[in-house]
Amino acid sequence: MRSQVQWTLRWESELQLDEHVELASFFRNTYGPTGAFNAKPFEGSRSWAGARPELRAIAHDSNGVAAHMGLLRRFIKVGEVDLLVAELGLYGVRPDLEGLGISHSLRVMYPVLQQLRVPFGFGAVRHALQRHVERFGRHFPATVLSGIRVRSTLPDARLDLPPTRMEDVLVVVLPVGSAMSDWPTATLIDRNGPEL
Repeated sequence: MRSQVQWTLRWESELQLDEHVELASFFRNTYGPTGAFNAKPFEGSRSWAGARPELRAIAHDSNGVAAHMGLLRRFIKVGEVDLLVAELGLYGVRPDLEGLGISHSLRVMYPVLQQLRVPFGFGAVRHALQRHVERFGRHFPATVLSGIRVRSTLPDARLDLPPTRMEDVLVVVLPVGSAMSDWPTATLIDRNGPEL
């Protein structure tokens, strides 16, 4: 039987060092099984991989951190249009709670998106997660777009890698203060920064 999960919203400046350590361990354990490289950004007390979120929805149960979703407001370029979005990412759920689902995180985060008065929530996921993200579209007015490349900067400038990365991913758009018809049509989105 699963333990009861309690969600909290935490602004980044409210987190204490012990919370960053706990979150870093959570991400290492959550992302590590998908490849050692995926766990590497979370060494020590670093609880973010690329861009640092400004707000986090964190679920706890009797075993510690159960799930997490980060939010970062930013302007992205969709084709030639600069667009304010709340990027949602840095999502994870502890393996023993995988049925918890991304929709639970969005239930906590959606009222915050409305309070922040952003036109859209935005996220990018691997094609392997298409069925997973399409399921939460039953509870939220989310649209999953394919055929779009997303350009991001690397979190750190390195001599052995180019400064940007281009990915063919699924783009998830969640209309909040605008209608989906207001989302620009384009095949390229530029984050103008690292992914969340």
